[in-house]
Amino acid sequence: MQIALLSFIAAFLLMSSLGVMLFYRQANLRRLSQIVSQDSQAGLLRGIAAAAPVSKLERLVKPFQSIMPKKSRSGSTVQTRLAKAGYRGKSADDVFYAAKVLVPGALCVLVTVTQLYALAPLFVYALAAGLGYLAPDLWLSNRVKARQMRLRLGLPEALDLLVICVEAGLSIDRATMRTAEELQISQPDIADELNLVYLEQRAGRPRSEAWKHAAERTGVDTIRSLASILIQADKFGTSIGKTLRAHADTLRTQRRQDAEEKAAKTTVKLVFPLVIFIFPSLFVVTLGPAMIIMLDGFAKLLS
Repeated sequence: MQIALLSFIAAFLLMSSLGVMLFYRQANLRRLSQIVSQDSQAGLLRGIAAAAPVSKLERLVKPFQSIMPKKSRSGSTVQTRLAKAGYRGKSADDVFYAAKVLVPGALCVLVTVTQLYALAPLFVYALAAGLGYLAPDLWLSNRVKARQMRLRLGLPEALDLLVICVEAGLSIDRATMRTAEELQISQPDIADELNLVYLEQRAGRPRSEAWKHAAERTGVDTIRSLASILIQADKFGTSIGKTLRAHADTLRTQRRQDAEEKAAKTTVKLVFPLVIFIFPSLFVVTLGPAMIIMLDGFAKLLS
């Protein structure tokens, strides 16, 4: 009897100690995860707020970027366009203006080396300088359009993850951060914008202003409509999960309609290459032998 009682007490103490160890282990893991999450967020904040080190490229282009006149630089919207293209670094503006000086010089040197200036020196050098001056603007416009297209294509996926996080019980702010973490690899542009929205909210900016700034930074109409929807849902107290789900369905429908519209325009766009490239070759194949026979007949008659 005593042996059975001692065995029961030993088993009870063992189970109790295991339960206490597991409880404290889970509590420690939760505390560690919170600390790691806070450290990662603080590191992200420090990385954004800290001054970027001067790179070799920045030191290289610094003498050339000052050639551009100050007045034209201050009155331009280059910084806004660079932000829309995803270049928010301190040296992005300097590199762009240095490129508007270096690229024309490089083209002029290329014209000199290849001796193309022999055709018409003044015209060739003016053309090279003009193309070199416009090339950075064209490249930047292309980058802006490409990034805006990636944002449009990746927004429905981000909205689906936001809906899942919100319906799981997270707030819209925590859901934004979680969605940015999950989309860091598949949709880096969307993740970057969501990170900035979350960091602005952590810095004390209201949610409506943070989403408005995201719409202004990107210049994408779907993000602008998303900001308006979130502001209205927050103002009138409607369900954010249902609102985001409906907006995601609307975006997918709009994408399908855009694809159908482009497919319908294809037949009209094919008319021009058809007329320019295919019809002349058909005329040559069908009328060529007849023209040869007619020319031979006229030659015999004239002879």
